[in-house]
Amino acid sequence: MAAPRVAVQTADFDLGAEVARLRRGDLGVGAVVAFVGTVRDRSDGADVASMELEHYPGMTEASIERMIDAAFERFDIRAARVIHRVGLLQPLEQIVLVVVTSAHRGAAFEACEFLMDYLKTQAPFWKKETTPAGARWVDARVSDDAALRRWGIQAGNASVEPPAA
Repeated sequence: MAAPRVAVQTADFDLGAEVARLRRGDLGVGAVVAFVGTVRDRSDGADVASMELEHYPGMTEASIERMIDAAFERFDIRAARVIHRVGLLQPLEQIVLVVVTSAHRGAAFEACEFLMDYLKTQAPFWKKETTPAGARWVDARVSDDAALRRWGIQAGNASVEPPAA
């Protein structure tokens, strides 16, 4: 049975296992591109002690599924998988994985970059950093919206309130 295309989870992930699972049994795969994002130890000039991520279960996964559908419409890819962690994470811990397979590398690179750009601006996650000055919610960056615009997608860099505790 194939793994689901999207997982939002507290547990860490194994890059090698995820790539192997995505490739398994597909003889048409000529390229695999993977992106692993980690929690930074500095943000906006401040040390980051931890990052906490929240999401709306069900809504977040559906949003990411639509992103993957859009990647399949735009690029000649064979498979894609996105894992995003939630909960309390420490600097240098893995936070996100995007893996794309295709027959040729160009499509896999583009689709992976497209998915990350889309994920940074459109997926309903809320991130709170803890710094020496206290906790602060992380807003989307203008540069993330600009990255998405190059794919022909307009996104507002509006702040969205996090879910109630």
